[in-house]
Amino acid sequence: MTSRQFIAFAALLISTFVHAQAQKMPNASVQVNHIGSDFSVSELDNAVWKKASEVEVATYWSGETAPAGRRFRVRLLWSESALYARFEAAQSEPLVVSEKPDLRRKTMNLWDRDVCEIFIAPDKAAPNKYYEFEVAPTGEWIDIGVEVTPEKRTSDWDYASGMKSAASIRKDRVVTAMKVEWKALGKKPAAGDVWLGNLFRCVGNDPDRGYLAWRPTGTSSPAFHVPEAFGEFVFRRP
Repeated sequence: MTSRQFIAFAALLISTFVHAQAQKMPNASVQVNHIGSDFSVSELDNAVWKKASEVEVATYWSGETAPAGRRFRVRLLWSESALYARFEAAQSEPLVVSEKPDLRRKTMNLWDRDVCEIFIAPDKAAPNKYYEFEVAPTGEWIDIGVEVTPEKRTSDWDYASGMKSAASIRKDRVVTAMKVEWKALGKKPAAGDVWLGNLFRCVGNDPDRGYLAWRPTGTSSPAFHVPEAFGEFVFRRP
């Protein structure tokens, strides 16, 4: 092989690798479709959810492919008053949940058990200021105001969004949902607006605990609070 042929072959390998990596990366945006009227978040099988675009999360925080038994799907909707999120997660292993769940108040350290999460930053120009919402298979929930700076991460544990949650444990999957009113996020989107955020799931026990991310954070160890990795939530009307 001549030097020219070797250079051409190397360039082909690099191009193929880059293309393969791009194919593995999840989409950078998810569409949030508008609905004309509100409904109870406990209606996990309401036909209105079918109006939402569905995004499958099939990767760990590292970008590695997660097994099918840990993947989950998310549907997002918005009305004039609130944001809705529905998570449908495959469940092929024992649940890691509270023995005595308390749904009356936020559950601290909920992220240490099975949980699905959404981070959302209403101001695209300030992705380091966002809100974290979690819901567990028991219906337990937590809401947190977050700000990340180069020096530290600040969490507002007193943040009170008034979020509503619901959950259903089924044969081979767990379905959960949440509803958060716009007043808790400080603003309401308009059609065409783009907010930033990410979608996550924590599942299983150590040492094989899984940390799934729609937009992989690429950190050396599991970490979700990486605004630089946020994707786009695009608000649409019919």
